[in-house]
Amino acid sequence: MSGFDSFEFNKIAGAVLGACLMVFVFSEVAHLIFYTKTPETPGFAVEIADAAPAAEAAPAAEAAPIAALLQTASAEKGQAVAKACAACHDMSSANTNKVGPGLWNIVDQQIAHHADFAYSDALKAKADQKWTWENLNAFLLNPKEFAPGTKMSYAGVKKDDQRADLIAYLRTLSDSPVALPPAP
Repeated sequence: MSGFDSFEFNKIAGAVLGACLMVFVFSEVAHLIFYTKTPETPGFAVEIADAAPAAEAAPAAEAAPIAALLQTASAEKGQAVAKACAACHDMSSANTNKVGPGLWNIVDQQIAHHADFAYSDALKAKADQKWTWENLNAFLLNPKEFAPGTKMSYAGVKKDDQRADLIAYLRTLSDSPVALPPAP
């Protein structure tokens, strides 16, 4: 008699089929017990509070004039502030685009001037303006207020002295830096 007869094969096949049947039954029972409805759109709803009340927004509107701030600004301190900008912007003379456009020679250039960068419609609408001291100050204070709909997700530099330091540093990113504005 052979070492493996048909009865042994039937027992093994029955065990395998029985195991498969049990997995299927337990799976179906689990789906019935733990039923979850698939949402229409995947993800979680995240509620965002409305913008700050006008009373809280008032201090930002009262930012000191940039011409006065630049008189005591430090480009060295601004370089430290600019490290946050370097994550998205190239500040070298190569002036390449990253997530954001290159910032070399930005002071007094046309807004949205990089031809090969996909600017938001909000900044394209301001392309007839320049990055003046005042425009840089307003944009860096609150990018979303300066250009509603901008792609820039950075919240802005709220401290006047840090913003002035950053603008003073941006001024140095040029072969021939623009002259500082006269003191008020």
